[in-house]
Amino acid sequence: MKSVALALILVAGTFFAPFGHGAESGEELLSVTGTDGSVISLDIDDLTALPVSEIRTTTIWTEGEQVFRGVALRDLLNHVGAADGMITAIAVNDYLIDIPTSDATKPGPVVAYLHNGEQMSIRDKGPLWVVYPYDDNPVYNTEEYYARSIWQLIRLEVPK
Repeated sequence: MKSVALALILVAGTFFAPFGHGAESGEELLSVTGTDGSVISLDIDDLTALPVSEIRTTTIWTEGEQVFRGVALRDLLNHVGAADGMITAIAVNDYLIDIPTSDATKPGPVVAYLHNGEQMSIRDKGPLWVVYPYDDNPVYNTEEYYARSIWQLIRLEVPK
């Protein structure tokens, strides 16, 4: 009976681990699939090696001004060689939303890996969250852009 209980604890710990930990080196955070069939796997080291962008903004999901740090969507798309068109962003719970590459402007959305200086667990909308500079442009304060603000992002399908 003790071995069954131990096995359940180990399985539960493995299942719930992503809900409470930050991203680790070598752990895939984002898979980018091109329409040409190419696949690029990115971990936290890959993302932090790209140019860093920061957004200070309020959101409808948080209280007060928040600081989001990550890679600008435009820089990420350039890094993976995406063409113009539509990106499909997919979350851990299979939520998906299409984001036009025309959103990848300056200033524009950031694929955030830090929220107020901390990595985000799945429970806290992480490990990746697409965040727009809502306070900088009233256009971003619409349901259309809120829907594009996908959290728990794990995959992008990009035009190539």
